[in-house]
Amino acid sequence: MTSSPFQMRCRSSHCAARRGELRTLHGSIQTPVFMPVGTQATVKGVTPENLQELGAQIILANTYHLFIRPGHELVKQLGGLHRFMNWDRPILTDSGGFQIYSLKDLAKITEDGAAFKSHLDGAGLFLSPEKAVEVQEALGSDIMMCLDTCIPYPATREETQKATALTGRWAIRSREAQTNTGQLLFGIVQGGMYQDLRAEAVEALIDIGFDGYALGGLSVGEPTELMMEITEQTAALMPQEYPIYLMGVGTPENLVEAVFRGVDMFDCVMPTRNARNGMLFTSTGRLVIKNAQYVNDPKPIDESCTCYTCRNYSRAYLRHLYMAREILSSHLNTIHNLHYFVGLMAQIRQAIDEDRFERFRQDFYAGRANG
Repeated sequence: MTSSPFQMRCRSSHCAARRGELRTLHGSIQTPVFMPVGTQATVKGVTPENLQELGAQIILANTYHLFIRPGHELVKQLGGLHRFMNWDRPILTDSGGFQIYSLKDLAKITEDGAAFKSHLDGAGLFLSPEKAVEVQEALGSDIMMCLDTCIPYPATREETQKATALTGRWAIRSREAQTNTGQLLFGIVQGGMYQDLRAEAVEALIDIGFDGYALGGLSVGEPTELMMEITEQTAALMPQEYPIYLMGVGTPENLVEAVFRGVDMFDCVMPTRNARNGMLFTSTGRLVIKNAQYVNDPKPIDESCTCYTCRNYSRAYLRHLYMAREILSSHLNTIHNLHYFVGLMAQIRQAIDEDRFERFRQDFYAGRANG
């Protein structure tokens, strides 16, 4: 196995929750951490300066989308993704496997890789495990992901076994394609909802040796209870001296529960997408700003929140912006939602540091019940 870029600082005495530090080329990341999603080299609705002010440590961009537009060669020519988007903190790039899965009507997966048509103009393109690493190295991300084959839910055991084995073979090719750039490469554990296949996938990735290990193929329509069962069982099998990343998850409740089960890293479009749709996260639950009850409400979104939006604007004004379809609505709502998610992780880290995460978890749900 490779030497780990991750150092575990402490662990809860009551559960698998843990505090760590992940070292990258653009700085260290305190974990557990939530990564805002900046698919196309931008987190929708906010600037890099906004992200820094609200405390984001790392953001996520997407290989598939940047490969199609504007192209990795152009980004490299202009100084890499950090300079291109004016973000000097760490960046993780997803490999594009989930996008190929979600655009499966435009894609054909073979042993060699994924042949697909651009969702923009229908042009024929091909992404192999080697090409995905090449693209990510050109982008200059701090953390790269292996190309994988995402498995739908439900899927038969035979379908799952076949796709998981292919992801494993692609992982070998991805590792072999990596050059000595200092960028980290994470392997992705597939296996669907079959825990024995997940366990086999973990063993195969450990044999190859990666800088971190991700749980893929969850939050694809399965019940939350099943997602958490698979997360708990699989995270326990992963090398504990390396970072553990649960991809594409999720709600505040998902984050708390997955940290409880030993996960270190998360990403999800939920805070930004929901912000644009007028659904806001608060310490007492969700708030739908378009509701008529807020038409003359002078209070901030969340009276316990210290974000720019809550310091300066009322629910009444935010409802007005949303109903008038003003661009500022998305901007202010997104600042708040991301501040909530990033702040939640900061509270979780402090609770683990002080060995009171179990109490924090109880208080988290009690606050929602009373809201």
